[in-house]
This record gives sequence, C-alpha cells and structure tokens, in this order.
Amino acid sequence: MLRRIFGIETEYGVTFAWQGQRRLSPDEVSRFLFRKVVAWGRSSNVFLENGGRLYLDVGSHPEYATAECDSLEDLVAQDKAGESVLRELVDYAERELANDGARGSVYLFKNNTDSAGNSYGCHENYAIERIEDLSRLEQVFIPFLVTRQIFAGAGKVVSAPRGAAFAMSQRAEHIWESISSATTRSRPIINTRDEPHADPERYRRLHVIVGDSNMSEFATMLKVGTAAVVLAMIEDKTTVLRDYNLVSPINALREVSYDLWGKDTLKLASGRDMTALEIQEDLCERAERFVESRETPPDFPNVVRAWRDALEDYRAEPMRLADRVDWVAKYQMIDRAIERDGLALDSPRVALIDLLYHDTNLERGLFYGRQRLGHTRRVVDDARVVDAASRAPSTTRARMRGEFIRVAKQYRRDYTVDWVHLKLNDELQRTVLLKDPFEAHDDRFERLLTSLERRSGRAPS
Repeated sequence: MLRRIFGIETEYGVTFAWQGQRRLSPDEVSRFLFRKVVAWGRSSNVFLENGGRLYLDVGSHPEYATAECDSLEDLVAQDKAGESVLRELVDYAERELANDGARGSVYLFKNNTDSAGNSYGCHENYAIERIEDLSRLEQVFIPFLVTRQIFAGAGKVVSAPRGAAFAMSQRAEHIWESISSATTRSRPIINTRDEPHADPERYRRLHVIVGDSNMSEFATMLKVGTAAVVLAMIEDKTTVLRDYNLVSPINALREVSYDLWGKDTLKLASGRDMTALEIQEDLCERAERFVESRETPPDFPNVVRAWRDALEDYRAEPMRLADRVDWVAKYQMIDRAIERDGLALDSPRVALIDLLYHDTNLERGLFYGRQRLGHTRRVVDDARVVDAASRAPSTTRARMRGEFIRVAKQYRRDYTVDWVHLKLNDELQRTVLLKDPFEAHDDRFERLLTSLERRSGRAPS
C-alpha cells in the first residue's frame, strides 16, 4: 500500500487558574468547555464539519481526532485545526465561567503529562493491509518507533534517580509493552485491538500510542510521514529490511529518551549493537532507495529528504534542529534560562517553561512566541489551518462525512454519524455505509444528500 490513510488523536491537558492559583478541577473546567459542544450535538462526543471528531475522554481530557487524511499537509492542517477549534471552546468557557462569577483563565496544553505524573496520549492511526503476521512490525516498525524520538520527541524535565534530567520524550516513561490489545492498563507501543473503521477484510488500523504530542508542524509531518514510508517498505515483500529487533524495546525506549546526544548503543536480538541514530540512518538509506525505485505519492520523496536532512543535522549538532524538533527547541530555551538566571534544572521557573511551551494560546504559549519570531519551520500557513477547521480533506471518505454534517445542519435535520456510517434519523432511517476510507465520492451518498435537501421541507438555516 503506497497511498496511505492516516490520522492523529490528541488528548489535551486543561486547567483553570487565577493569579497563579488553580481554582477549579479539570472535570469542572471541562464541563464548561463542552457546554457549547453539547449544544451543537446534544452530546460531548460529536463529529465536526471538517470530518474530525471532538469528545471528552477519560480523565476530563478534551480529545480531538483528525479526519482521515492521505496527504501530510492535510494532516498537519487538520491537527492544527484541532487546536483552533478548542481555542474557541476555551474562549466560550472563560465567558461562561465569568458569568458564574469565576474569574480566571482556562489553560489548554498540548502535552502528555500533568503535575501529578499522569500521562495522556497522542495516538497515530495508519490504514495498513489486512495482515495477521506481525513479525515484520516487531522486527522493523517497533525499533523505528523507539528510535524516532530523535526528531519526534516533545521533551520534558523528569525526576530521575540521580536528580532532575531532561528527556527527549514525554511518553517514554509511561509505555510498558511492545504490542498489546490494551491501551490504559499496560500502554503498549502498538495497540492491536482490531477496530479498522473500514472493510475488515481489506484493511487493518494500526494504532500507535507511543508518540508525543507535537507543537511543531514539521515534527508532526516527519513523525507521521516517515512512519508511512516505513510501513510501505514493510508491506512490500520485495524490500529487504534488516532485523532491528531489540532485546528489550521498553528499556531501549527509555534509554534513547535520556540519551540526548545519541552516543549510547542499543542491544539487538541479533547480537549487534547500534545507536538510535544508526538505526534511523539505516532505515532512511533503505527508504531513499525505495522511493527512487518505484512510483510513490509526492509526500514520500519529500519526507525522506526531510528525514535525511534532520538526521544529518542531528549527527553534526542536535541544536541545529531547534527550528523543527520540539525537544530541541525546549531544551535550548531551558538551557538559556539556566545559564542566564543561574537556575537549577528542577527549579519552578524551569518547570513553568517546560509547561508553557505547550500552551495552545497564541499570545501566551512559548512555542507560538517562537513561531511569531520566525524561529519555527512551518508546513502549512494560517489560511490553510483556518480552512481545515471547517472543511474536510477532499480526497478521502471524510469529505462525505463533513458535507453530510454541514448540509444536515443547514436544513436542521436530525442525523447520526460515526467513522463509517451516515444516517438520517427520519421515518425512513436512511443510512449509507462508507467502508472504504480512500473513497471521496459515492453515488449512494450523493443520493442521500439530494434526498435530504428535497425532503427537508425547511428552508436552510
């Protein structure tokens, strides 16, 4: 499979404070945050006109799932659109709280840990071929995921046995298995629960839960794009790939996270020792040959070039990646603050920098301060993000879902949707089942839409 469907589910941290003091619990804040959502769809779990899904997850975490995308630019725009949608809810919640006499600010963080040590996720989804033998995933894809922290980590100051330390990844400390059907009890690198949201005889949905939430558009693009290329090589049985199986993937995940400069080697089951960078370089070299030898989507050669550039910069001097990689940008900010103000790594001011890097407020967030100064490399512009907040990708099944929701709302019709169903809740209970996520057009959908408009009996609102 060369053309690939992918998407990201992001859980956000939320709090409410006034003059530095936390005034409401996350559960209370989330209830205010989702009042508007409930008004939209009589539920805190809704699909949006851009094809994505917005809901309140366990632990009072707002969660946004992008629509199905088949291009990296669409994915990045959809991911950033999720921030935009939630910022609107934050503004609404602050007004509602003020009306109830609660002065203060709602903070929405796109990170993966809170002050109590809890972790919440950023899950990637990839449509893959219906394969039952997962050995190539264990031999190649898991080592790839373990070592891609070099460019995909969000960075965090953590409490280590020998004191505070800086780590590449926020999620590495919270993952306990390589492959499992569980998501919360054991938190595996790859979740194998078989929910394809598509034709189960043709597709499988690979659910990756090891990744960090990225503020950097470039890191999001590289994280998902390189994974898509590696999956294409794994599915292509003619592509020769080395067995990178790690003796202990979970230990390696943590080791890589603390090894900022990529000096330590990892034990492979074959008896070899390789650094994280060497594994990434070897895979990138094979990916270069792969995209040169066959017709691939335009995203593939572009992301492989970006992959090679990132690895070369990391080998030469990791700080060169500060415009593209979150952990490097954050490390640089913290390092400068420590040097300038004589701070300790475990000081409250460093912890505040660590947290505010992920603040999604465009004026207050430290990442967006860097972006305003031109210190980040972007993938899409603001206009593309605005469009993605209300319009689904035009080349996948999400186009039909988004259009159905828009028209149903326009004519004030009662409807139900999920990833595969579009249903009008009328006397006929008409339903269209969309089992192919790659198909953006379907005659049954067009008939349903026409019928909706003709039989509504109401003027559009």
